[in-house]
Amino acid sequence: MKAHAERAGALREEVASLVREWGGCPDTVALVRLGVSELITNVIKHVEDPRCRLEVHHLGSEIRVRLFDRAREVPAVTVPAWDAEGGRGLWLLRDMTTGLGYTCVPGGKWVWFTVRLSPTS
Repeated sequence: MKAHAERAGALREEVASLVREWGGCPDTVALVRLGVSELITNVIKHVEDPRCRLEVHHLGSEIRVRLFDRAREVPAVTVPAWDAEGGRGLWLLRDMTTGLGYTCVPGGKWVWFTVRLSPTS
């Protein structure tokens, strides 16, 4: 797919629906929506080639969302300036998810996060 702002909302809802089908609680669904928005937005803003691949996996009691992009630059989680309009996405995901990271591969990288399916799982 190509990352476009016009498509981001539909992708968020597709992933949210899938997570709900897997038994995700409302907080998990909301967090996954936030994460999908962040990953797609980062491609739109920071990657020259908008072609990417979004995957969602149900792994026992967790959900893993990962996105492949064609940039070799790795994401940096930084403490945001509180008066800045942006720059908080990865920082928030790092603190709100059970895992956040990236894996470099030939031709680009995967950026991923994991969340619990529900607080009791």
